[in-house]
Amino acid sequence: MQNFNYGSLFLAIEGSVVALIAIGVAIAAVIAGLFIGKIIQKKSFEKENGELAKWVEEKKSETREECKQIKKEAILEAKEQELKLRNDFEKEAKEKRAELARTENRLNQKEESLDKKEENLARRNEETTRQQNALREKQSEMDKKLAEISVQHDKMIAEFEKVAQMSREEAKAELIEAITDEAKRDAARLVKEIEAEAKEEGDRKARDIVSLAIQKCSTEQATELTVSVVPLPSDDMKARIIGREGRNIRALENATGIELIIDDTPEVVIVSGFDPVRRETARIALERLIQDGRIHPARIEETVEKIKKELDQQIKEAGEAAMFECGIFGLHPELVKLLGRLKFRTSYGQNVLKHSIEVSHLAGVMANELGVDVSLAKRAGLLHDIGKAVDFEIEGTHMQIGADLAKKYRENGHVVNAILAHHGDVEAKTVEAVLVAAADNISGARPGARRETTTNYIKRLQKLEEISGSFKGVEKCYAIQAGREVRVMVKPEQVNDAQTLFLAKEIAKKIEKEMEYPGQIKVNVIREWRATEFAK
Repeated sequence: MQNFNYGSLFLAIEGSVVALIAIGVAIAAVIAGLFIGKIIQKKSFEKENGELAKWVEEKKSETREECKQIKKEAILEAKEQELKLRNDFEKEAKEKRAELARTENRLNQKEESLDKKEENLARRNEETTRQQNALREKQSEMDKKLAEISVQHDKMIAEFEKVAQMSREEAKAELIEAITDEAKRDAARLVKEIEAEAKEEGDRKARDIVSLAIQKCSTEQATELTVSVVPLPSDDMKARIIGREGRNIRALENATGIELIIDDTPEVVIVSGFDPVRRETARIALERLIQDGRIHPARIEETVEKIKKELDQQIKEAGEAAMFECGIFGLHPELVKLLGRLKFRTSYGQNVLKHSIEVSHLAGVMANELGVDVSLAKRAGLLHDIGKAVDFEIEGTHMQIGADLAKKYRENGHVVNAILAHHGDVEAKTVEAVLVAAADNISGARPGARRETTTNYIKRLQKLEEISGSFKGVEKCYAIQAGREVRVMVKPEQVNDAQTLFLAKEIAKKIEKEMEYPGQIKVNVIREWRATEFAK
């Protein structure tokens, strides 16, 4: 304890005091700095507030000046608008006053005119009154004269009755009867003359229309059969067409559905089939295979498929060409294809597509002459045999098939009726349908248009004469004009003139019922009475 160093303790205490003083000074300096910063910030804020207040005062003064300017401009504009409205109002009022003045003048003129008319009417009434009085006086005089005439007339009637020895009613009835008989004779004669004139005029007009139609449409007819003949360069080619164990000919028949007939006929092969498109496919394929020289099943199938595509394109082009030739547009694409198929279809040896085009032209010409719908007639004429394009694939008549196809592809109802009625199986509802049927008969009945064998031709003539001779009172009958006309001679003692008309109709109905023929057949019933005497 005695060795304790007081000097070291004093130095330590002194060092602590100095450190405390230094910390105190530092804290005081920080506080003084914060205080001084607050003072400086306050002065800066006061300075900014002063500048902001000054700027606000400046803006207020500028805004007051602008408001004053806008107010002045608005007042000026309002005054100008008021002046303009006042001028417009005065101008409109002036025009209204002028119009009212003109209206007042017109009313005054009308009033004056009415006054004049009223005066004229009063004068006319006075004149009418005078005329009526004069007419009453004349009427009374006429009544007196009529009374005198009536008395004299009664006296004369009594004297006439005494002379004629009959009453007035009896004479009147006799006179009416005589006049009635004479009028009936005149009316019958006039009716007969009118009927004869109408028939003559109708026949002449019909001949003119039909002849004009035929003159404007004359097309060549293509005659085809159900077989096609393919020429060969030599008979050695037949063996190559048949192939080993008949594989080539079987491949061709399977690919086309057509029968190939290879017989002893030199240097030809016959292609047979009822489908004209398939037959044409087989014919072209065989010709190309012969020309190419490579004939084997794979090559045959390839060639047939290629030709089918080419024929489909040809069919479409043929249908479009027919449509454009007839001037018809808007047909369904499927109908166009069916039209093209008719190019390879024949009826009685007549090409059906050519026939349809011809019927379209004929119907159009006749429709134009009669003043009916030309476009409808041509459209129905072109489509009337459309059913023949698929009649070997679908059951039914070509008329019904064609009508179903037209309905399916949304053709006009009148076109459907024309297709159904062009052979008379259904009643025609329009004039165009009648014209299509007539054009069909004209096209089919033209000389050279259709072909039939001699055997069928003779059988048809025999059947025609047989039907005509089966009626009572028929003495002889002859089929003439290549079967287009039949002349029937009747026994005059059994058939009178009135019965000949009914006999002709009955024969025509029976022919229509029991026979099939192109065009129409004219039935002539002839009754002749001969009286023979000898002078001795």
